[in-house]
Amino acid sequence: MRIVSFGFQTWGRKTLQALIDSEHEVVLAITHPASADSYKGIWSDSVEELANEQGIAVHLTERADAATIDLVKRAEPDVIVVNSWYTWMPAELYNLPTHGTLNLHDSLLPKFTGFSPVLWALISGESETGLTIHRMDEGLDTGDILVQRSLPIAATDTGTELVLRGMELIPGALHEALAALESGTAQWRPQHKSERTYFHKRSERDSRIDWTWPAVDLERFVRALSDPYPRAFTFYRGERIEVLEAVVSEARYGGTPGRVIVQEGGGAVVVGQEAHRGRNRGLVITRVRGADGVEHSAAEFFVRGGYLTAE
Repeated sequence: MRIVSFGFQTWGRKTLQALIDSEHEVVLAITHPASADSYKGIWSDSVEELANEQGIAVHLTERADAATIDLVKRAEPDVIVVNSWYTWMPAELYNLPTHGTLNLHDSLLPKFTGFSPVLWALISGESETGLTIHRMDEGLDTGDILVQRSLPIAATDTGTELVLRGMELIPGALHEALAALESGTAQWRPQHKSERTYFHKRSERDSRIDWTWPAVDLERFVRALSDPYPRAFTFYRGERIEVLEAVVSEARYGGTPGRVIVQEGGGAVVVGQEAHRGRNRGLVITRVRGADGVEHSAAEFFVRGGYLTAE
C-alpha cells in the first residue's frame, strides 16, 4: 500500500521507521518544523531527518492547510498514518485515502483521551496503559478501534520508563493494523462515549505537589514526573525545590499537611491527607533538587524541619 505519514517528535519518527521497515511504500512524510517549546523538545527525535535519510519526500508545516492537502492528494495514498500531530486535520484530508486515516494514541482508548496519557495513567493509579490504533474521525481520539496493545504498570515504573516501553509497541501494532487493512480482514470496534475519560494538556501548575493528597498518590506523582519531564515541585522556606525520589512511609504519622516532621529510612517524612487524624502514611522524600540545580539528600536538606507549601 502507498502510505502518507503525519508525525512529529520521537513518536512520529518511530512510526515512520516502522512504516519504512514494513512491506509498504511511504510516499510522503509530513511533519512540524522544529519547535522551541520546552515540552515539545522533550522527545525531539526528527521525522524530517529520517525521511531525508531514506529519500522520502518530506513536507514541513504547522497545520494541514490547503497546500498540504494538495500534496497528499497528489501522493495518492491508500492510507494515512498519524502519530504525534499537534493540529486539527479536516475531514477532507483524513477521509481522502481508500482506507482512511489511522491514528496512534498511547492509551487504551476510550480511557485517557487527550494529552500526556501515559503520565496521567500513572498518576491516576491505573494498573495498565498501552497503545491504540484507531480510525480518525471528527472527534479527538474518538474513532473506531482497530488494534490495541496493553502495557502493565509496575509498582516502581517511572513515567519515562512507561513512555519508552509504550513506543516499543508501535512496530508490531502498526504492522498488524496495516495487514488487516490490506487483506480486508479489519474488524473495527466502536468506542463507547460513556467510558471515555479526557485529560487536558499538562502545564507548570500540574507539576506542583498538593500535600492534601494521600502518600500513595504523591509517590506515584513523583515517579510519573521523571526526567526529562518537568519534575514534581514544592516550596520550602521560600525556595522552589524539586522532589526527585520518594517512597511511602512504613509508619503512620499525624499533624498538618506539608509538615516535615521526622526522618525514616534515610529520608524526611512529610504528612499529607487527613494528617490531623494520624491514621495515614506519609511521604518519605529521599532526594531533592534545590533552586540552584544542586541535588541533595532529603535527610540533610530538611534537617531544620518546617513546612512544604504551594508557593
